[in-house]
Amino acid sequence: MNSRERFITTIMGGEPDRPPVFANFTPQVAERISKHLDMPYEKPLDSMLSTRISHTNLLLKLGNDAVGTASIAPTDNPTVTNADGTMTNEYGMVFKEVGLYTEFYKYPLEHADTEADIDNYTFPNPHAPGRFNDVDYKVNTFKKDYGVIADLETAIFETSWYLTGLEKFFMDMMLQPPYFHKLLDKVMNVHLEIGKEQIRRGADMIWAGDDFGGQSALLMDPVQWREIFKPRMKYMFDEFRKVNPDIKIAWHTCGSVVDIIPDLIEIGLDILNPLQPLAKHMSPEFLKKEYGSELMFFGGICVQELLPNGTPQQIKDEVNRRVDILGKGGGYILAPAHNIQYDTPTENVMAFYEAVHEMTGATV
Repeated sequence: MNSRERFITTIMGGEPDRPPVFANFTPQVAERISKHLDMPYEKPLDSMLSTRISHTNLLLKLGNDAVGTASIAPTDNPTVTNADGTMTNEYGMVFKEVGLYTEFYKYPLEHADTEADIDNYTFPNPHAPGRFNDVDYKVNTFKKDYGVIADLETAIFETSWYLTGLEKFFMDMMLQPPYFHKLLDKVMNVHLEIGKEQIRRGADMIWAGDDFGGQSALLMDPVQWREIFKPRMKYMFDEFRKVNPDIKIAWHTCGSVVDIIPDLIEIGLDILNPLQPLAKHMSPEFLKKEYGSELMFFGGICVQELLPNGTPQQIKDEVNRRVDILGKGGGYILAPAHNIQYDTPTENVMAFYEAVHEMTGATV
C-alpha cells in the first residue's frame, strides 16, 4: 500500500498493511531533525496551528502518511510584531515568546459583558484573501499520494477563552452573562465556515477540537458540557456533512474525557484524538474494548514520559503494543498524543519512525 491507500483504508474503517502515521513537531524539534537528516529547515506557517501543518517535507521524508493543512493568516491581516516585542494576530490576541513557547499577554475581550461587546468586536473573516492558500497547495501537491487532514483550530471553547482569559471564561460559564453565548456562537461560526471551505477544497478529514479534559477528569461538569458545547458540536458535524456526507470528523480533546465519549459518538464523531496515555481511564485496552466498534482512534503515543525519557527500544515496544491493541481490525491513526516537544531526543524521534517502518520491512 502507498500512504494514501493506507490512510483512506483506515478512515473508512478498514485494516491496512499497518496503521497510517501522522506526527507533528515543535519548530525546535523540526529544526534539529532537519539538521540530523541534512535537509533544509522549513519555517512554520503563519497560523494558529502552525506546528501542526508545517515542516511537511521533513515529516513525509520520515514517514508520515498524511499532510496537515489549516487556515493561515490572511494576506491583508497577518500576525504583526509590536514595538514592545509582543505579537498580535488576526483575532486581536496579544502574545509573546517565553522561552520555547508562546504565552498570552493580553486578552482582547477580558472586559466583555454585553452582547454589544461582541457585536462591536471585529472577528476574523473566514473567507479572507489567502486564507486557504495552504489548503489548495496541499491538496494539489500531495493528495494523489497522501491523506489530507484539515485542522480546524480550537473550534469553540479554547478560542473563546483565548479572547476572554481562562479565569473569566470559567466564571462566566457558570454565570452566563449576556455576552457569553453570543461569543461562543460567533467563534463557532467562524470556524464552521473555515471547515466547510476546507472540505469543499478537498480535505479527506476534518480535525477539530477543544481540550475539555484535565489529567484526571473533565475541566467542567459533564452536565455543563452537554448544555453548552454538545449542541454546538453536533451542529458543526451536521453542517460539515451537508458539504460532503462522506467527510470523516476527528476531534482533539486532551486529558481524561471518558465521561463524554458516549456523547461524542451520539453526535456523530468518527475519530477520537489524542488518547492522552497518562490521563485517567484513557488506556488503549479500555478504549478499544468499550468504544472500538463505534469510534476510530488517533494518537496514543505518550509525549509526557515515553518519548522524552524512554529508551529507543522502549519506544519501539510501546508503538508496537499500541498498534496491536488499537489497530486490531483497523481504524487507528498512529501518532504522538501531541506535538513532539523539544525535550525528546533525536534518537527517540527516529526510534518512533523506525518502529513504523519495521512493520513493513522498510527503513527511514
